[in-house]
Amino acid sequence: MSRNISVRYELQRSAFSLDVDVEIPMRGITGVFGESGAGKTALLRCISGLEQGATGRLVIADDVWQDATKSRPVHDREIGYVFQEPRLFAHLNVRQNIEYGQRRGRREDVGFDEAVELLGLRYLLDRRVDTLSGGEAQRVAIARALLRSPRVVLMDEPIASLDRARRDEILPFLDRLHAALSIPVIYVSHSVEEVIRLCDYLLVMERGRIVASGDIQEVLLRADFPLLGGEEAGAIIHAKVVLHDAVDGLTKIAFDGLEMWVPGRYETGAPLRLRIRANDVSICREDPGTSTVLNVLPATIDSIRGDSESSELVQLALGSEHILARVTRRSRAQLDLRPGEQVLAQIKSVAVKNAPTAGR
Repeated sequence: MSRNISVRYELQRSAFSLDVDVEIPMRGITGVFGESGAGKTALLRCISGLEQGATGRLVIADDVWQDATKSRPVHDREIGYVFQEPRLFAHLNVRQNIEYGQRRGRREDVGFDEAVELLGLRYLLDRRVDTLSGGEAQRVAIARALLRSPRVVLMDEPIASLDRARRDEILPFLDRLHAALSIPVIYVSHSVEEVIRLCDYLLVMERGRIVASGDIQEVLLRADFPLLGGEEAGAIIHAKVVLHDAVDGLTKIAFDGLEMWVPGRYETGAPLRLRIRANDVSICREDPGTSTVLNVLPATIDSIRGDSESSELVQLALGSEHILARVTRRSRAQLDLRPGEQVLAQIKSVAVKNAPTAGR
């Protein structure tokens, strides 16, 4: 049996056309990333059956939902759809809104109690929906979608309309869903922070086309798309916690035979996802000795490519992991940096997130 979602769609409007052909894993969270108008929402609408003018083929793990001879109607597609706005029923309380999804579901992959616990909704069940915060309402909408027992969950910028505090409130619950559930999620966003934190696989869209797709680590290393480049250019690596130094408030992590210190306290043995921005990495040929930079790691130069009029991006291999460093053209020339050479990478800052673990 195929473990992919096969998506092939064409859609023509007066000022916009969509033409996509891609395989999406039937596991974890796949991010759909791009600027406004790139076609992200149109793609979700095609998958859900809401885009009546679209033609193409949709196969969910060998189950053909749409092709040239047939197309499942919207109500018959086993999809949980979470919109940017919660779209809750004002005349129903929280419990009743969630149960509405349960009545429409055909299987019981996710039970009521499981969804309520995962999304921290137990204390809200008897509340009216007009008394909820934006983050609370969106958590209810997600629970309702999960109670449909969907084959796929579609999330269309589910936290884009929330303020920073409410986004920070809901992101841990999305982390929890990722770790606990085996249902694949297709997650639309234009936030680099969100896709790096949540997603395993990434589709980059421009003008109705998918211009890059693959494991998120591989796509981020390209950094040749405006929204992924510039100040946001960087990479992610996966590591495990070795120990915590309570005196200095630092945690030692390890990956592929290398070790780093990162701020904060994390459970020993826990997997972590590290985001390292290119602006936070510098390169030297000799050990700098005493320095405020704690992490100086041996690295191999994979490639060097132009970044701007004055800078270049250097891709570095740290064992089997890869990061980017932004250096000035003058520095690259002065150090005579070339692909294949052994250097030292100084990592000034690391953003740490608990690594998502897909499946249960």
